[in-house]
Amino acid sequence: MKIMGYRLPAMSSLILWGILWEIVGQAGVTFFIPPLSKVFVTLFEVIGTGSFQKALWDTAYAFFAGVFFSIVIGIPTGIMMGKNRLIDEMLLPWVNMFLSAPLTALVPVLMVLFGFGMKSIIITTTLFAIWIIILNTRAGVMQINRSMIEMARSFGASPMDAFFKIYFWAALPEILGGVRIGVIRAVKGVIIGQLLISIVGFGALFELYSSNFLMAHFWAVLIVLFALAFTISEVFAYLERRVAYYAAKR
Repeated sequence: MKIMGYRLPAMSSLILWGILWEIVGQAGVTFFIPPLSKVFVTLFEVIGTGSFQKALWDTAYAFFAGVFFSIVIGIPTGIMMGKNRLIDEMLLPWVNMFLSAPLTALVPVLMVLFGFGMKSIIITTTLFAIWIIILNTRAGVMQINRSMIEMARSFGASPMDAFFKIYFWAALPEILGGVRIGVIRAVKGVIIGQLLISIVGFGALFELYSSNFLMAHFWAVLIVLFALAFTISEVFAYLERRVAYYAAKR
């Protein structure tokens, strides 16, 4: 970011927004926005409590389980769609429909089918993340040079060899891009699941703090959630940049 021709250090915009937040909070414009300094003080008080640690564990378990299933199912599905026209024509309309549909409307159906426990929350998280992973993987596979595949066949590569040694690695930049966006969507999925299906994890803390107007506690938990999502997203963005040369080698 530049101001009057001077390049500011990275994350300067967050510092400016933090200063603005502190000014608004100190001015007492609304009870919904407490001072940022008070939020951070509350944050250090909250993270040591047993309720926060249990909520963090419940949320992390549902989140990573949902991301795991979306990756394990989404990447092979995307590869098959990219390499097989029949499968692509059968699945692509459904993938596009679920990607654009308001998935929150499906939560009551999941509650009826799978109950009110952790299973439904994990499935909700998976449904939020998997579709973009499938589409990105499909796009990566469709950009592979056909000569690479023909060469593998001429050397007697089995379908599994081609799957793991050509399709996966050649489409890896797009796969990581899809996973990065899927992780962000999974954060929304796990919180929606914990708020609508079973009041556990961070969803329970959000419900507790908002209903009792403990806005400093509410924002403290929200900052932790944003920080975790941002960190995981940046890790995948770093990996995506590291393997970007695969796109050129296609």
